[in-house]
Parts: sequence; structure tokens; C-alpha cells
Amino acid sequence: MSNTGIIDSIPTQMWEAQSQVLYLNHSHNHIHGELVTTLKNPISIPTVDLSTNHLCGKLPYLSNDDKPMQLEILNLASNNLSGEIPDCWINWPFLVEVNLQSNHFVGNLPSSMGSLSELQSLQIRNNTRSGIFPTSSKKNNQLISLDLGENNLSGREIPREITSLNGLNFLNLSHNQVIGHIPQGIGNMGSLQSIDFSRNQLSGEIPPTISNSSFLSMLDLSYNHLKGKIPTRKQLQTFDASSFIGNNLCGPPLPINCSSNGKTHSYEGSDEHGVNWLFVSAAIGFIVGFWIVIAPLLICRSWRYAYFHFLDHVWFNLQSFCSCSITV
Repeated sequence: MSNTGIIDSIPTQMWEAQSQVLYLNHSHNHIHGELVTTLKNPISIPTVDLSTNHLCGKLPYLSNDDKPMQLEILNLASNNLSGEIPDCWINWPFLVEVNLQSNHFVGNLPSSMGSLSELQSLQIRNNTRSGIFPTSSKKNNQLISLDLGENNLSGREIPREITSLNGLNFLNLSHNQVIGHIPQGIGNMGSLQSIDFSRNQLSGEIPPTISNSSFLSMLDLSYNHLKGKIPTRKQLQTFDASSFIGNNLCGPPLPINCSSNGKTHSYEGSDEHGVNWLFVSAAIGFIVGFWIVIAPLLICRSWRYAYFHFLDHVWFNLQSFCSCSITV
């Protein structure tokens, strides 16, 4: 019943009949109301997709007892859910995909989310969360895609636990305020295909190990505080310059040369103090030209008369030439 124009709250009958349902999809409708008043019984449906609706309120504890639930896919993206994400995920050991993006969740990821050993995709971008990832994330060894972009991860560093996710293909921490260095251990993530750390506050140099992943096809480190020379690995040189702009980096693929000590030189005419002699010589040329040509005309009346007489003579000759050409 996706995209059918439903304008209503979630009927309680839907949950009462869930034992007979394998796939619940009410996405892209206008369903409103709070899940907190709806989920009175544990969910036994393998797939629940209520994305792109107008659900509001807090995300409830999705289980009222200690029995493991059968839910595999939970998609509540693009709603108006708010508050902290509850610490109840230990009862959902079969979850493969969790999509909570484009809501208003705050706070840290609960530690129980790090126990989801079957989890392959976690999408929590575009919220207002302040934490990155639970320290127990080593158990998420099946995780393929992790998207925490566009949150409020101010003052947080990239945790080393993320580098233990050897099966991760897609990692997105963009549009946050993440600080610190890029972990050296990122080179151990041999399955990475896409890394997006753009628009953060990352500092230091790019670790050469970042190019150890032979499958890396997308890299965006733009608009951080990274410095130094871009590692001279063939794979990094194949990325577009836009992947590195907005930093203090130098070397290919950027059109900025590096000196022997690693400092950037964006203009060949600049010395070590940042003086650009091209601009200096242009300024000197303007001053000299002014005093040689313009100043005498302003000061000396006879020169001024002679100059304007010369211009009148040239203008008369041009008019005569044009008149003769038209007559012929």
C-alpha cells in the first residue's frame, strides 16, 4: 500500500494481524500520529516500511519482553520522529537493515545497536545526533553501509572501532563537525568502495594507508583542515581535484605545488614570505607609466596642447579616410 494517498493514523488492527503479514509497506503516504501509542505488542513482521510519512513523537521500545524478535528490515526514514534512539536493539538479532534518516533524533547511538551481528546497512543521516558509533561496534562485522552524514557530531573524533569493520563498503560522515585525524587503521578496511568525510573539521595529514583499498572508487575529503602533501599513490591521483579542495593540501591532482618541506605553493612567483612578485612588478609598471605619460600632461600646458592637437589630427585623417572609402 505504498504511495496510495493514505491520510490517517496507523490503525491498531494492523498490528493485531501482523502474524499473518510478512511485508508491511505503507511508505510515501500521509500517515500521522505517534508510534508510542501504536506499538503495544512486539513486532513479528520481518519487514516494516513506514518511510516518507508524517509520524511524530519518540521511537518506542520495540519490544516489551526479552524474546528475540523476527524483524529484519526497519525503515522509518523521512518522518518527524524525535528524541533519543532507545536502547532496545539487543532483542532484534536478525535486523539486516535500519533506516532512520531524515528525522529529528538526538543523542548517542545506543550501545545495544553495536550488538546487531547481522546488520548490513545503517542509515541515520540528516538528524541532530551528537554521537558517532558505540564502542561495541566490533560485533557489526557484517556491516556494509554506514551513513551518519548531516548530523551534529561536533567535537567528536572518528572512533577506531569503525576501522575494525572490515566488510564495510560505504562510509559517510560528511557535513558534521568531526575533529581529529583520519585513523591510520582505515587502510585495514580493504573492502571500502566509498569514503565521504567532506565538510568536517578533520586535521593533520592524509594517511597513506587510505589508498590500500583496491576497490576504492569514491573519495571526498573536501572542506576540512587537512594539510601537507597528498600521498603519491596512483589510486589517489585518479580522483578529481574537487575531492581535496578546501584544505591546505598540495600535490596532484590539485594544481598546487609542494615545496621540499611540504608547504603549499599556489603561485610560482611567490617567495617563502608569500610575496607575489608578479603583482609587485605590475604595480611598479603602473606607477612608472603614470608618471612618464599621464603626469606630464597634467603638469605641462604645452605638452597638453600638443597631445590634444595630435589627437585632433589623427581623428581628422580617420574621418577623411572613411569619407573617401564611402564615395568610392
